[in-house]
Amino acid sequence: MILIVQLVILACLAVALGLCLLNFPYPSPLVRALLPAKKRWPELQIRGWLKTERFHPGYLKFFYRDPARFPAADQGILAPADGLVTSCDVREGVRYMVIALTFWDMHTQRSPMSGQVVSVDPLGDAHTDGEGRDFAFLREKFCPVQTRLVIDTDSGRVAVRLITSVAARRIETWVDPGETIERGQRIGRILLGSTVVLEMPQDWPLTVAVGARVRAGETVVANAVVAA
Repeated sequence: MILIVQLVILACLAVALGLCLLNFPYPSPLVRALLPAKKRWPELQIRGWLKTERFHPGYLKFFYRDPARFPAADQGILAPADGLVTSCDVREGVRYMVIALTFWDMHTQRSPMSGQVVSVDPLGDAHTDGEGRDFAFLREKFCPVQTRLVIDTDSGRVAVRLITSVAARRIETWVDPGETIERGQRIGRILLGSTVVLEMPQDWPLTVAVGARVRAGETVVANAVVAA
């Protein structure tokens, strides 16, 4: 009996070692579920999947998560995406709040305000709208694929840009021109690494700073100022 137990233990150890070697340098399936997201699905592994388009089903389930969000009761402007605020540049009266998403952020985008959708414009695989590399949200992107949603609100016009690269390239939008949408409503999703830009008037005071992490549909990032 002791010999049988020892053989079973050795067999289990051999299987565990084999799984470690088979998956090296990435985590073994035996420990993956115990690891935080960034270690469970390393960036290098995800970039390899981008090239082959053969994603691990566990990662896809994690990526497509879309939890309920509950906007603050006040009427502040909500973050349209989960991620890190990397820039709040101002040009010609428009503030561009750039939110950088990683492979491990939740990727469903939400409307920052209630209003009517004016347009949903795809901008192609290059700077077809006349913009250059000096824009913070285009500087690190190779031939960015963009979709820009413009929304008319009671306080003024805002826009949300969904930006990705040719490598990922897939953008989904779930609203149409002429549609009335609610604050915090789901408006689209970018597949894999991406950037979301919120465009709003320069004089709207910010409630977050560059370097802050924000959550789509929950974090208030600015307050609207109604023009006199």
